Amino acid sequence: MFSVGDIVCYPMHGVGTIQSIEEKTILGDTASYYIIRFVSNNMTAMVPVNNVEQVGLRNVIDADECDKVFKYLDGEATDESDNWNQRYRDNMDKLKRGSIYEIADVVKSLKKRETEKGLSSVERKMFISAKNVLITELSYASGKTVSDIEMCFDSLCQK
Repeated sequence: MFSVGDIVCYPMHGVGTIQSIEEKTILGDTASYYIIRFVSNNMTAMVPVNNVEQVGLRNVIDADECDKVFKYLDGEATDESDNWNQRYRDNMDKLKRGSIYEIADVVKSLKKRETEKGLSSVERKMFISAKNVLITELSYASGKTVSDIEMCFDSLCQK
């Protein structure tokens, strides 16, 4: 259970703050919702309190975990399917689950594919979105600016 003011990560959208917990009636069903305002784009989302696990809402990682993620990013990318549809579905599943390591895996794999073969427009959009989610969380967790995290990420990708 989260509280008002908690900083959370919501897969596919990134880091946000729980602004309030409100009871809403939608299509005749009344439920409690977290109202989350996201850092990167000032967007707001409502997440049903009862669906937190299904949608992957979680606490933002801490600074120690941030260091581990950077080490993970420095490793080899996992092998992916050569089939575009399968690769897209696999990556989308990873992003929806919301684990910071699965997000990092998607970013690392798509960066490798971009360098070696190029990305389709859909994969490029996925890469940019996943990279933004990852960088925003790493920035928040480490206390560094988004620019500093992007420079670290870019230097890791140059290897």
